[in-house]
Amino acid sequence: MNASSPSPAQNQASTATLYGGVTNRRITVRDLAAAKQRSEKWSMLTAYDALTAGVFDEAGIPVLLVGDSAGNCHLGYETTVPVTMDQMVMLSAAVVRGTKRSMIVADLPFGSYQESPAQAMHNAARLMKEAGVGAVKLEGGERSARSIELLVEAGIPVMAHIGLTPQSVHAFGGYPVQGRGDEAAHQLLRDAKAVQQSGAFSVVLEAVPAELAAQVTEQLSIPTVGIGGGPDTDAQVLVWTDMAGMTAGRVPKFVKQYADLRTVLGDAARAFAEDVRGGAFPAEEHTFH
Repeated sequence: MNASSPSPAQNQASTATLYGGVTNRRITVRDLAAAKQRSEKWSMLTAYDALTAGVFDEAGIPVLLVGDSAGNCHLGYETTVPVTMDQMVMLSAAVVRGTKRSMIVADLPFGSYQESPAQAMHNAARLMKEAGVGAVKLEGGERSARSIELLVEAGIPVMAHIGLTPQSVHAFGGYPVQGRGDEAAHQLLRDAKAVQQSGAFSVVLEAVPAELAAQVTEQLSIPTVGIGGGPDTDAQVLVWTDMAGMTAGRVPKFVKQYADLRTVLGDAARAFAEDVRGGAFPAEEHTFH
């Protein structure tokens, strides 16, 4: 091998992309860090059950988030606040069982980590031990730095979440864009640097001006994950029911709907009901003798 030829290790690294390069194991934090270095953008979707998670895993989505957004789109709550640890453990375990390759990140729900770093450690350990997730996510920047540090010291990978933090919906008085104005922008930058310094392997930027998200992405060495943060973050995440058109009514401005599953399922249910009412189902081919 001459000096100008790439080594086998270099060849392997050059082809080890998140899409197609890793096929025999789960995606890890090292894979995401490497993607940042080579400027490879990646996607993340929420998932709350084994069947849906399996579809996304087969589709090649590198990271699946078992979000406390399940409260809004699966459990019938108005906000994420009522979601419990027991519910998160159950949902996360189902997503893990339904997947083989995707990295599974689980939310620490409201009230499960704000009291103290020790509380965060106890509940993050539950998600790792009982559900088998690969990482946890928690909201907050500087205020959550010590908890992030403790979890990382214990060997638990942490995804941080700053900007609009839905668990603080009552304090915010809704879901306003965050980081507008010099003072708010400076605080968001401080929060981003604080979670990186504490050891978070990535950070979600929700509902922040695109220019500010781009600035944060440029200044951090860890991947940024945008949801309403514009096009310049390292990754993008959407709630799957929003992405696939299952959500009824108005969706946030940052959502792009890639399907209309609500109409598809509704049409299927109506066709089934009509067949039953008219006696067309079950037909002979659906009947035992």
